[in-house]
Amino acid sequence: MWGFYFNELIRSLPSFLEGLWMTVAVSGLSLLAGTVIGFICGIFRAGKNRILRTIIGAWVDLIRGTPFLVQVFIIFFILPSAGIELEAFSAAVIALSNLTASFICEIVASGIIAVPKGQSEAATAAGLSPFQQLWYIVLPQAMRSILPPLVGQYVLLVKDSSVVSAIGVVDITRVGWLTVQRIPEGLMVFGLVGLLYFAICYPLINLSGYLERRMTVVSTKL
Repeated sequence: MWGFYFNELIRSLPSFLEGLWMTVAVSGLSLLAGTVIGFICGIFRAGKNRILRTIIGAWVDLIRGTPFLVQVFIIFFILPSAGIELEAFSAAVIALSNLTASFICEIVASGIIAVPKGQSEAATAAGLSPFQQLWYIVLPQAMRSILPPLVGQYVLLVKDSSVVSAIGVVDITRVGWLTVQRIPEGLMVFGLVGLLYFAICYPLINLSGYLERRMTVVSTKL
């Protein structure tokens, strides 16, 4: 029986590879969009405009304080009632980008706030504009504390992407659910699902650890 299940699982490998590609595509697009939005919001979150800080803070609290699955359902099932029709792939990317941006926003804001105010004051005295201060003085220093948790957030993004299978995105998890209906050996099927996620996340985990060690060495030297 186990031999039969194993052979069936081998025959299902092309489907799992397609699911792997879908997971990488959804995660990759969400990573890019979430990073850009998160950095922009993080900069404003750490800025002096109280109104923007309040609005962004409320958005961050709302996204981080509600279940991600509920957010996915709202985007995919509720928005069409407002005339906004979205395919499952598009809804998944929007939901994941929104979630990722909210966490990256806080990471970036914390990194910027951690830079000593004396750096900005010295840059102002040197005649640098606010944008020049941010680009040449603040962000390069903030990146030392931003990079390790940022890469760690990318790992969480890949794992959170499994939730979008609930709206029909044929990612690794969805392929696993479809396969286990033919091969009633859940441990074998979802063991493979776990290995495929691990194959994506492991390089990111190593990168996060390397960056953390690297930034610690640089901070010690400084």
